[in-house]
Amino acid sequence: MGLMTEDSPTLPLSGPSLPPASGRPPRKLVVLLHGLGADGQDLIGLAPHWAPHLPDAEFVAPNAPYPCDMAPWGYQWFSLQDRSMAQMAAGARAVAGTLDAFLDQALAERGLSDGDLALVGFSQGTMMSLHVALRRARPCAAVVGYSGALIAPEALPAEITARPPVLLIHGAADEVVPPQALPIAVGALEGAGVPVRHAMRPGLGHSIDGEGLALGLAFLTEHLG
Repeated sequence: MGLMTEDSPTLPLSGPSLPPASGRPPRKLVVLLHGLGADGQDLIGLAPHWAPHLPDAEFVAPNAPYPCDMAPWGYQWFSLQDRSMAQMAAGARAVAGTLDAFLDQALAERGLSDGDLALVGFSQGTMMSLHVALRRARPCAAVVGYSGALIAPEALPAEITARPPVLLIHGAADEVVPPQALPIAVGALEGAGVPVRHAMRPGLGHSIDGEGLALGLAFLTEHLG
């Protein structure tokens, strides 16, 4: 098998899923986007905590399309070997079409629309959730982002096409994505007219805690339930 490059993503994306707790066909779709070096199994673990409260939602956690180039396992949405904003923005733009196509197909297969969709990201998955959700033709129901960042905030006013409600949660002791990424993202989103809420979790590193789970569930229930 040849080496996969960021010029040749594999379509469609796939990964683990959890069907609606109601046992009925899905009326809502929650797409969980993992971080660098992880896979869909990493975030599908959130689904059992939320599913009883969103009984008609299906949860899907696709693997990112590229093998992680900084570890011998896991996947990445784009390379982070060069963490300059220009390179991250280029990486996000290059893979955005792949994620958009996945979302379009997933919604069409279930007879749903963007108004039935929520994106939940962690770290690099948050970066992708924000990048794609704010540039789709129609706004999704909600975006929840943990421990992430808004890529190229200066480009947002010229590129934004949708303004879904956003919740951002970050650990004050995050050792991977600096905590100051939270106020930078909030300021840019507010400046672009995006309704945004945020929470900084004291003492939390690059992770999701119980309070963050509860805040995410409340936000999803408000906008998706």
